[in-house]
Amino acid sequence: MTKGILGRKVGMTQVFTDKGELIPVTVIEALPNVVLQVKTPETDGYSALQLGVFDKRKIAANKPEQGHAKKASAAPKRYVREIRDAQGDYKQGDQVKVDVFAAGEYVDVQGITKGHGFQGSIKRLGQSRGPMAHGSRYHRRPGSMGAIINKVFKGKLLPGQMGGDLRTAQKLLVAGVDPANNLILIKGNVPGANKSFVTIKSTVKPFKASKIKLGGTVGQKLKQKPRHGFYRKKTSRNKK
Repeated sequence: MTKGILGRKVGMTQVFTDKGELIPVTVIEALPNVVLQVKTPETDGYSALQLGVFDKRKIAANKPEQGHAKKASAAPKRYVREIRDAQGDYKQGDQVKVDVFAAGEYVDVQGITKGHGFQGSIKRLGQSRGPMAHGSRYHRRPGSMGAIINKVFKGKLLPGQMGGDLRTAQKLLVAGVDPANNLILIKGNVPGANKSFVTIKSTVKPFKASKIKLGGTVGQKLKQKPRHGFYRKKTSRNKK
């Protein structure tokens, strides 16, 4: 089952943890989300909650939007998204608040990245530039198309529109929750500019076993078998 809520990115700041560490966090404002529709496998073919947040002016909403929100006894919403297989027994018109998450949980945050307009291949794709002196005429151009035939193959890295894409930052730590002010603090950065809408859901990727810290003292680790070729096995020939 998945937990989720919709919000708006406020900005970034830094907070101290219980251990005294100073960490960067992103502040997300998540006002109470209204459940506009409850989808079930019997009626819609899948299970989901349709959430909406931040009221839209009635003059800016068309009649289908107004009628859809009226069924939930709510105003039309600016940001509407679905949470598949949502956790909890919600009904149409109920509210989802920030207390669905708690500090220490891991979430996935989805948003639209900042738009940077038309950019070259160096800034957009991280390609290397050419020599800037000694008579070179190749500086920041994309370079060879790599084809003998008179066409450019699909997938060639070229200049173009940068940003404005739907991206998901996975496995981010919830540093804190402020129910009184409807705020969620998430460690690190999340996609999107300030005031942009984001979707927060519980993470879907499990943690690998290699990420788990195993116990044991330093002395126990030194007694383990050394790496291949790092130590020579003591024999009668090299005991000296």
